[in-house]
Amino acid sequence: MGGPGAELDKNLQECVVNILLNSKWWKASQGRDHVIVLHHPNAFRHYRHLLNSSMLIVADFGRFSTDVACLQKDIVAPYEHVVQSYVDDHSNSFSQRHILLYFQGRIHRKADGIVRAKLAKALMNEKDVHYMDSEASSEALAEATSGMRSSRFCLHPAGDTPSSCRLFDAIVSHCVPVIVSDRIELPFEDDIDYNEFSLFFSSEEAVRPQYLLRILRGINETKWTQMWTKLKAVSHHFEFQHPAKKDDAVNMIFKQVQRKLPSMKLAAHRSERLQIEDW
Repeated sequence: MGGPGAELDKNLQECVVNILLNSKWWKASQGRDHVIVLHHPNAFRHYRHLLNSSMLIVADFGRFSTDVACLQKDIVAPYEHVVQSYVDDHSNSFSQRHILLYFQGRIHRKADGIVRAKLAKALMNEKDVHYMDSEASSEALAEATSGMRSSRFCLHPAGDTPSSCRLFDAIVSHCVPVIVSDRIELPFEDDIDYNEFSLFFSSEEAVRPQYLLRILRGINETKWTQMWTKLKAVSHHFEFQHPAKKDDAVNMIFKQVQRKLPSMKLAAHRSERLQIEDW
């Protein structure tokens, strides 16, 4: 974002956009039949407004203006998880997972992430909660892997953007996600009902004294096991694999593209006859 690399990054973006906009394929539909991966929140940040007619694959909409990206034309894809998937999770997990709620990551963040510091004040001194400020390192990753597998619930507060890899770390660790966000969009939501294996709280609800913990402590073994079982059943949808396998993340993304093809074709055909652009 700064320093000598920032200017190089901007120049690279400009070159790629110029190649794209001058290609015969782009000109045929003004990019309306293109799919462009802008998955990093800062991807093409200088020139993304020139690509707003295309279908974009994004992690979330936190750093995109509404005239560039929206749920109607674009696709939300999961972050790649950084902890290893829990493939041998056959235990009676409720009794063996002794931590009620787990969070490990940067506490002080920008934008919507300011809720993390407020949550720290509310949760840090609770005996059955692990809430720790931590930077990314191999040691922290190993600790997070073990910690998530030992916890019933994993907290996912917003960071600099509404989503992060932490949510998908929780899913592949079979740790029921507790999502604290006022405006998160989730991958594959037309196929997956996140309410079956996740809990959602607004930022205001989450920082009310004891409100979040009272609800979590009130979930009994039967209810939690239902969510944990569903979580295990859907976790393969969040695996990026090469070659792709049935219903993994890659396959699910292309399903999303396929479903949006009719509207893509409509936009391309309309663009050929319109004399004045309407968006």
